[in-house]
Amino acid sequence: MGAYRSVRNETPVERDDRNFAELLQELRVIQTGVQILFAFLLTLAFTPRFPELDDVQRGTYITTLLLAALAAMIFTAPPVVHRVLFRRGAKRRVVDVSGRLAAAGLAVLGLTLTGAVLLIVDFVLGRAAGITAGAATFAGCAVLWALVPWQVRRAHSRQTRTQAQPPPR
Repeated sequence: MGAYRSVRNETPVERDDRNFAELLQELRVIQTGVQILFAFLLTLAFTPRFPELDDVQRGTYITTLLLAALAAMIFTAPPVVHRVLFRRGAKRRVVDVSGRLAAAGLAVLGLTLTGAVLLIVDFVLGRAAGITAGAATFAGCAVLWALVPWQVRRAHSRQTRTQAQPPPR
């Protein structure tokens, strides 16, 4: 923490404020996409071709719709947590809880995107293509949202440890 403070020259409270502001900005971007996806899913049930869905497609639709609703709830939770704990000296806790909520929301969003792609491709091209597209979507989310950040974090940690070690004599 001391090295971090010297780089940014901020107090722990200032860091928490900045971290929360950055998290809220990230959530604003994600939340818009979730809301558009949720609205799209809501409208599907009112289209003329909706009755053509088979039981599996209807189950996928309902599951995906509920996942989208859950994602929207999770992504709107951090401002609620902040509001409940506002002016109580709990910004560090707000940042920690909000970060966990954002991670959970991304997991749910990955499942939502998977379900939406599965449903649409299944309806348009057939079950095998839908399953393939859904699996590819899930894999893409896993790679881009979990594996890549984890590898970047690992590389950064290795670099930081190497820089922190004194040079050999």
